[in-house]
Formats: sequence, C-alpha cells, structure tokens
Amino acid sequence: MKILISNTSEIPLYKQIKDQIKDAILREELSEGDPLPSIRAFANDLSVSVLTVRRVYDELEREGFIVSQVGIGTFVSASNIELLRESKRRIVEQKMQDMIQTAKSLKIGKDELNAMMDILYDEIT
Repeated sequence: MKILISNTSEIPLYKQIKDQIKDAILREELSEGDPLPSIRAFANDLSVSVLTVRRVYDELEREGFIVSQVGIGTFVSASNIELLRESKRRIVEQKMQDMIQTAKSLKIGKDELNAMMDILYDEIT
C-alpha cells in the first residue's frame, strides 16, 4: 500500500492518510483480512507522529473499516461487506448528483443524459 502525503496541503495529515487507506479498501486494493502496518512502523514509513497514525486507525476502526486485535495487529475488517458496498454507492451517488446538476444547468434532459451514460458505461472496460 502506497500512501502519499503532502505537508503543504490544506487537508490535515491524518485525513490524507485515512482517506487513502479507505480508498484502497473501497477499491479492493486492500482486501478483507489484510494486515495493516503496525502504528510505529507506519509512522516511521510516513515520517509522521505515531499519534497521527493512531488517530487514523482509531477513526477507521470506529467507522468499521478495520479491526485491531491487541498483540496481533490491525486488519481490514472482514465483517463489514455491507458498509463497504454502501460507501461505494455513496461515492457514486455524489458524483451522479454533480453530473445531474451540470446536465441540468446545460439544459441536457434526462433521456439524453441516460443515453450518454449508456454509451460511456459500455465504452469503459
């Protein structure tokens, strides 16, 4: 798993890390049961504080994306398939809302928009 963070970004470091881990889980680059690095090792790899990584792991665990087992490690949650599906749906719904607003502002009707989406959906592999 490759995490890229920017010290010049307006987005806090913990959120950059959290969002990238979450994205890797949603894209199934990290699968159910996959181990995450230890807090200390991950903090060293990213050159951030262990408190930053602990916050990331705590928030991801609260949201149900990962599970920590004392003395064993931290793993991608195996029991939250529906949460992952719902998160994926929300991402798509948000992008669709943006698309619909743009289409409406350009006076593109629902039928034309659906036709465009059908064509594009079939073209993308």
